[in-house]
Amino acid sequence: MTEKIKYMTVGRRKEAVARIQLLPGTGKIKVNGVSLDTYFIRETDRIIVKQPLQVTNNLTKYDVIANLRGGGLTGQAGAMRHGIARALISADIGLKDVLRKNGYLTRDPRTKERKKYGLKGARKRFQWTKR
Repeated sequence: MTEKIKYMTVGRRKEAVARIQLLPGTGKIKVNGVSLDTYFIRETDRIIVKQPLQVTNNLTKYDVIANLRGGGLTGQAGAMRHGIARALISADIGLKDVLRKNGYLTRDPRTKERKKYGLKGARKRFQWTKR
């Protein structure tokens, strides 16, 4: 019995977490049980997800199964890109330089700033009146 090799990684961005399974295949991408085009409405999000595969010329070489949780759609797309890039490295270590150069391996550290006491949000203040 020949078992397909499965590469599993995690990608993160903002509050979103993407658990990625990379399998040898024909280039199908499934997100939470549905196709990529159905899940991501915006074309820009679909482009973001495919970037690591396009840069490394592996768009038709692997199937991707993603389980996304948390955050918004754009954050989830960024998390998925991060996870796919990490999975490609575990599949082929020679792709590390290309992915690192394009910035797909760096986890974006920007997150939501916490609300401060005495303020309306993180930075907005209440209106000041003299009288």
